[in-house]
Amino acid sequence: MTSSISSRNLTGLAGYLLLALLLVACSPADPASSSTPTTGPSPTTANASPTSTTTTQHNGDWPTYHLNNTRTGYIPSTPDPQNLSKAWDVDLDGAVYAEPLVIGNHLIVATEGDTVYSLDPATGQEQWHTNLGQPVPRSTLPCGNIDPLGITGTPAYDPASQLLFVAAEVTGPSHILVALDLNGQKKFQRSLDIPGMEPTPHQERAALTVANGMVYVPFGGLAGDCGNYKGRIVATRTDGQGQQFSFTVPVTREGGIWTPPGLTVDSAGKLYASVGNGESFGGTWDHSDSVLRLSANLHLEDGFAPQSWPQDNAGDVDLGSLGPVLLPNNIILIAGKGGIAYTAHANRLGGVGGQVDSLNICAGAYGGAASVGSRAFIPCVDGLRQVSVDANGQITSGWKTDVPGSPIIGGHTVYSLGSDGTLAALNIDNGSQRASFNVGNVSRFATPTLSGTTLYVGTLTGITAVTITP
Repeated sequence: MTSSISSRNLTGLAGYLLLALLLVACSPADPASSSTPTTGPSPTTANASPTSTTTTQHNGDWPTYHLNNTRTGYIPSTPDPQNLSKAWDVDLDGAVYAEPLVIGNHLIVATEGDTVYSLDPATGQEQWHTNLGQPVPRSTLPCGNIDPLGITGTPAYDPASQLLFVAAEVTGPSHILVALDLNGQKKFQRSLDIPGMEPTPHQERAALTVANGMVYVPFGGLAGDCGNYKGRIVATRTDGQGQQFSFTVPVTREGGIWTPPGLTVDSAGKLYASVGNGESFGGTWDHSDSVLRLSANLHLEDGFAPQSWPQDNAGDVDLGSLGPVLLPNNIILIAGKGGIAYTAHANRLGGVGGQVDSLNICAGAYGGAASVGSRAFIPCVDGLRQVSVDANGQITSGWKTDVPGSPIIGGHTVYSLGSDGTLAALNIDNGSQRASFNVGNVSRFATPTLSGTTLYVGTLTGITAVTITP
């Protein structure tokens, strides 16, 4: 049987289509999508037939620094080890300062060679690699301690857009945000050097954060605090479109946002940043030596600083060296280079001297803390410190060890790296050592990643995988 459409039906259909097109054309545009993103040359991808894209998030995924935006670094179901042993190791094109990520069947590793690698998590075999540019030689910078300088901050993966976001420093120098899919293909690129920002003295060391439909990129300065830099955060929509938002710490100079965990995010999408020392040693507080709370669009809402902020600035013993720790009962825990831990209420940080409690816990805290409930595990220069915080914000010091690295937690075991590259597995209840394994030379802020019964550690030559044997 042959079907037919009458001329009346054709006329009606044409009219319907025309009306639909007019309605779409007349719909109001998203005001944030009016600006055009900055783009650059496409990167080189190694393999001609990339692996298929993973489209769902798996239980073993580790998509951002310390697993989640509250930076707990905690997976409850991992078995406790009786032994740690090498599964495999791979040399790459540069040192790995960023924490590795696990996304489905991809182990993502970013190097100071400005290259992003996808490896098979089980074997270390390369799936693809994408180079984002030429890293910056230390000899061309006024100060610093990484040579060359490429990708330092931990990337972040966004399950909603299925994109991996990476911040890289490339020859110029300039700072770029690149979005890759899980085949290693570049989807967009935008400059992170906002108007008024001098690229040379700025460094992107902190982890990226995806939240509120945005990717947030913090900036501090180079080691040595040379040049005219200020702590900043630059935010870009995850689709790469629209205007970029930014926040600059209102200091005359310095005030870097540089600690490796980057920003911490609460359940309402509020952002918490720890800020380093500024040049001011008195007068009106300039929001240096602080914890600041910002809105999704990077409006400053509140802040905390110790009453000693002028002296802390003068002595370079500020709070900017540790990421803010979100704990139950709306409590923020922070410590810094001076080794004093403070608690404050997250919804009313209290300004200068607004702490709930304070306690001298160590010789100086640096990196990313891990947490389970009301217990936090703080990396200090003289070793890991366990502290507990009650419902009223009162701090109690617990066990301590001489392993100084930024910890993560699996089951009832805390994993932390020593400065000599020894990965220690510690009993969460008393700090006693269950097992250890030396992964090789690591950077000061190297942080392990956990997926299933395997730990992944970036080294100064590549990456090492360590097997947990229960």
